[in-house]
Parts: sequence; C-alpha cells; structure tokens
Amino acid sequence: MGAGFGAARRTALLASCAALLIAGTLPAEASSTRLFDVSATASTPTPSALKPIDPAALQSAVARAAKKLMVPGAVVLLRTPQGTFRATVGTTELGTAKQPTTGDHFRIASNTKTMTSALIILLAQDGKLRLSDPVSAYVPGVPNGDHITIAELLKMRSGLYNYTDAPELSAAMDADPGKAVTPQAMLAIAFRRPPNFAPDASFEYNNTNYVLLGLVAEKVGGRPLAQQLRDRLFAPLGLTGTSLPGPDDLSLPAPYSHGYMYGGTAYALVDRPYPADMQAAARSGKLRPVDYTHQSPSYATASGGVISTADDLSTWIRALVTGKVLNPAFQQQWFHSLQAEDPAAPDGRKYGYGITYQRFGQNASMYYHGGELPGFNSFIGHDPANDVTLVVWTNLTVSPDGKATAIALLPTILNQTYPGLHLPTVTD
Repeated sequence: MGAGFGAARRTALLASCAALLIAGTLPAEASSTRLFDVSATASTPTPSALKPIDPAALQSAVARAAKKLMVPGAVVLLRTPQGTFRATVGTTELGTAKQPTTGDHFRIASNTKTMTSALIILLAQDGKLRLSDPVSAYVPGVPNGDHITIAELLKMRSGLYNYTDAPELSAAMDADPGKAVTPQAMLAIAFRRPPNFAPDASFEYNNTNYVLLGLVAEKVGGRPLAQQLRDRLFAPLGLTGTSLPGPDDLSLPAPYSHGYMYGGTAYALVDRPYPADMQAAARSGKLRPVDYTHQSPSYATASGGVISTADDLSTWIRALVTGKVLNPAFQQQWFHSLQAEDPAAPDGRKYGYGITYQRFGQNASMYYHGGELPGFNSFIGHDPANDVTLVVWTNLTVSPDGKATAIALLPTILNQTYPGLHLPTVTD
C-alpha cells in the first residue's frame, strides 16, 4: 500500500513530488531531539505561518490537479486555525454523478498502521508487553524472531521479507479478489523467503511487520484485533465510521466510494510501472479502470484493512499526534521513536512507531502516513506547530503515468496553505 502496500511509492511518499519535502531547509544546528520537543509541546498555533485559505481557489486547484491525474473522485479535508475547508471533485462511482463527501467510507490501506501501532503501545502502557520483547515471545516460527523486537517491527527495521512483494499474492488476488486469507498464510509467504537484512541493520517499509503486530495484539489483548481497535481507539474518539471488517466482508458501509485502478493488483502491491501502451490506452479512454471496491480486506488486516472516512481520519490523526490516545510517558516514546530512514540524511524523513515525520520549509513539519491498495490512495497528516490537519483520498490508486494520486495532490494543497512554498504540481 504505497505509503502502504506499494513500498517503492511509499519510500518516495512526499519527496516524489519533485522534492516536495525539503529536509535541507533545516538550520544546521537543529538537532532531532530539539525537533521532537518542539513538535511535542507546540500547543499555540502560529497563524502568521499560514496563508489565508481561499476556499474557491483551493477547490479550483484541486479540481485541476485531479483532472490531470484522471481520478474519478477526490476529497480534501483541511483543518487550520482559520476553520475547516473541504474540496471535493468528481464522483464516487463511474457512470454516476455521486459527488464524494468527507463522510464517505473508503479503504484507508496503510493508514491502518497508525492504529495498529497505537494499540500495541496501549498494550505496552497496560504492562501486557514490552516494546523491547522479541517477537518470538508471541508468534512462533519468525525468522530471526529471537532477535527482532516489537519496537523494530513498529519502526520497519525487522529485515523480514515483505509478503506483498511476492508474485503469487498478486496472482491469487487477480484470480479471486474476494477470497479470504489468513494472516498466517500471508506470513507463510514471507517466511518462505530469507530475510533481506539482519534485525535493525536498516529501514525497509514492510507489511509483514504489521501483520505480525496484529497477531501480537490479539495474543496479548486476548480478543480479535477488530474488537480491540473498536474498544480502545475508535469508540473512545467517536470514530463511528471506522472499522476493521471481517475477512469475508467485501462491503463498505454506506455511503461509500467505489475504488478503481488500471490493470492487475501488482501495479499497487509491488509498484510495477505501467507499460507505455497501457498508459496511452488509459489516457485515450480505450482502457477502463477495474473496480476493486469489493475485495477481501483479509490480505491486509493489521497492515492495511481498515475502512474509514475523511472526517474520522481527521479526528484520528490529530488526536494521535496531540496526545489524546497515549499517556504522556508513552507519547514521548512515540515522538522519540522516529529514526532516519536513510542514515546518510539524518535530518531527512524519519519513520517511528507507525508514523512518518518530516519538515518542509522553515515554518512547517508534519507527522503523517499514507495508504495505497487496489482502488484507493490516501494521506493523513497533522502539523502540531501550526495546528494543521490534512486528509486526502482518491478513488484511483495510480494515475496512468504512475503517480500515487492522493500524494500527487499534496503540492497543490500545501501551496495553498503555507507561505513561501512553490512546490511543483501536476498541473505545472
């Protein structure tokens, strides 16, 4: 999920938009610890750091970008100290005029990881596990399991093979997208391959890690993952539109958006590029996107199976970043978990316990995640220093020219929000 299952697009999540997030704008003396502390304690918004938002200009810019990306429908929900702004374009179902809303349900893909990680940390907060525990204490048969900690799974540093890279998974999904599978079956795919590197030797975005964490949560919490997510996270925050469906449930609650993608599932799962002739056929309208709405979520589970709405996700990501989910001690652990994805760029993008952090420009930084699976692409983020919350979703996974569609909308939105940013957009 791209920021989710498509690991290559996720690795380039925001930087893919022509160096969208510029780590090099940091002052040389700024330390990572200082950054965490500022972000963790900044409670007074700085309105002067934001542009006055023009709702009509935002709507028009998003509409132009969405048209260029050929997405059937898109939703932008932007909350700032100036108020709440919504930009919605297109349709939730091809062949109809059902305009999307911030209350429509969609598959959030790897934004689920922010929730799975929070549940794991709550279980640690309860004293039911330690983040330093080896995964072998909870799940047998994991390669290097005695040496991979829960924290390393959370931070994508296990070295295990990513099961969504396996060609047999996309082949099976193409043959029967509604077929239910088990987390154990997905792990078996991963464990048949040797690990990619030794535990904690490197960073690699990896869905296997979070499927494992889902099993850990079920063992430690003593109840199904869906129930724990509902009782510990969704219900307390009033996220009434958010759920983890069962493996045989191919539906989405009404109202919902259909989700589309050109070609087979591998174009999302392993970021396979579209051939030139396929791109041309899509642009000309000769190739129609496939409707992936009613797929089994079972291959994703704790790594990417949740369904939600833009309204709920806005509440969720702000609550998570501002300390409404974890207690103060574990909230600080969550902030300090962030580790540079690339050791050669210590001030660049960082990944921690189910969250990414990055600065862009002098006045803004954001804690964020993204999600990509067949049918949908999405982004959730919160900038605590400026009290900005952003949710974007589209119902086309990848544009004909290979862009993760929700991510490709970000420069357009950020240019409307922050002064001094002139980020290249898809319409430039």
